[in-house]
Amino acid sequence: MKSTRFLPLAVLLLTALAATARLVGDQQKVREKSFTAPNGVTVKIRMQGPNDMETPLQVVCLFKHKQSGDTLLEAAAELDQKLGGAISALRNRSEFVGDELETLLLTPPEGTIKPKQLLLVGLGEEESLSLATLERVGRTGVREAARLGAPRVAFAPLLRDQGNSKFGVGDIERAVTRGMLLAYDTDKRLQKEGLAKAFTLEEWVAEAGQKFFDDTAPGAQRGIEDARATIAKRPSDPYRAAK
Repeated sequence: MKSTRFLPLAVLLLTALAATARLVGDQQKVREKSFTAPNGVTVKIRMQGPNDMETPLQVVCLFKHKQSGDTLLEAAAELDQKLGGAISALRNRSEFVGDELETLLLTPPEGTIKPKQLLLVGLGEEESLSLATLERVGRTGVREAARLGAPRVAFAPLLRDQGNSKFGVGDIERAVTRGMLLAYDTDKRLQKEGLAKAFTLEEWVAEAGQKFFDDTAPGAQRGIEDARATIAKRPSDPYRAAK
């Protein structure tokens, strides 16, 4: 009799705990922060991995292939696994080595990952990684988006997922965001002069794990501020000389 008296209370407690766990999980899954950047771009920091991002174009970075074996952890390992080991196979066969700014565009088969297209960008030798390289990666990413006509792009550097912690995640995001926004500004200026096809980047989403979200967001904001200051100093003269 004693045990049945407390049964309803136990059920209520378990139900409350389950609801709380679901709420916490949902909050973590959708946690994001948005910033307004030059040329009308929305820059978002989102706590989500590249496998599950609904986006026309997902960009990820990989160091140059090591003959001794590449380090692929967590999101990077899962990405390769979801694609049936295709990324590892390409690297082991030296068909995507990962030289600095080398690119390879993949179309993920239905039922593997959610992005419609996956762009691999090489970082070069791990020992040579610099913030300047990461800024160039941002430029490369947005220029490939313009070439493909992708209005929304998701970006994951995957440095921690390759065992690299040379730079703080905020510094990484600052460099990539600055490079991306400056390259997009150039593209918009070229469009006005008829030197580039029409393209509008609506949204750039930087993906960050739970541990790195709070440091990534301020880095993106600083990258936006850097780009805005540089854009303000750019000459307004046309690229083409008057006839």
